[in-house]
Amino acid sequence: MTYVDGFVAAVPTANREAFRKHAKDAAGVFKEHGALKVVECWGDDVPDGEVTSFPMAVKRKADETVIFSWILWPSRQARDEGMKKVMADPRLQPDKHPMPFDGKRMIYGGFEVLVEA
Repeated sequence: MTYVDGFVAAVPTANREAFRKHAKDAAGVFKEHGALKVVECWGDDVPDGEVTSFPMAVKRKADETVIFSWILWPSRQARDEGMKKVMADPRLQPDKHPMPFDGKRMIYGGFEVLVEA
């Protein structure tokens, strides 16, 4: 069964185009290393919550937009092997490919797919 890595972050709204380019470049590297699909989404209807929410989770500032992304892998094993290669790939090293947002406020995790319709 497929495996998913999910990500939520806050990106300065002024960096939308820089984020799109960063995400497009990174997606190619992820796919070269085994990812089946990479989806990057720019927040459009992401309300603040009272107890919890995406904006609260990433400590979104007034001039930032929440992004929601996921990477689909064939399996957990393919993800583990592919992610090691992605992290070592010189094209995605921070000095050559800096993130256009604060990575310390990004939340992420790996998920086993239970239902796929």
